[in-house]
Amino acid sequence: MSILKAVLAVSVISASSLVMAEGGGDRVYGRMIQDNEKAMQEYAVSRGKNPPEVTHYRYGMKLDIAKLVHITSTGSSCEVMPVQMTYEDSNGNLQILEYREMGTACRNQN
Repeated sequence: MSILKAVLAVSVISASSLVMAEGGGDRVYGRMIQDNEKAMQEYAVSRGKNPPEVTHYRYGMKLDIAKLVHITSTGSSCEVMPVQMTYEDSNGNLQILEYREMGTACRNQN
C-alpha cells in the first residue's frame, strides 16, 4: 500500500510541477488526467477491485459517495480545468467523476 501512495504522490507532484512549468494548458491537464486514471487503475488492482470508469458530471446527478479515494489538484492554476474525483460507492465499487473547477492559485484577480 505504501508503494501505491508513493506512486500517487509522485504523479500529483510531477503533474502539478508540469502545469507550472508550461503555464497550464489543455495538453498538461490531459496528462494529469491520464496519470490519475493510470494510478487509480493500479489502486484498483492492488485492492482487488474492478478498474473505475470515468463519468462526466451532469448537473443534478445523484452521487453515491461512501469513501473518497483521491481528487486531482487545482492548486497551481487560476483557470477552469478538469478535475477527477475517485471514490468508492456504497457497493464498494470504484468510480471516477470528472468535472471542471476553477484553480485555487488566483491572486489579486477579481
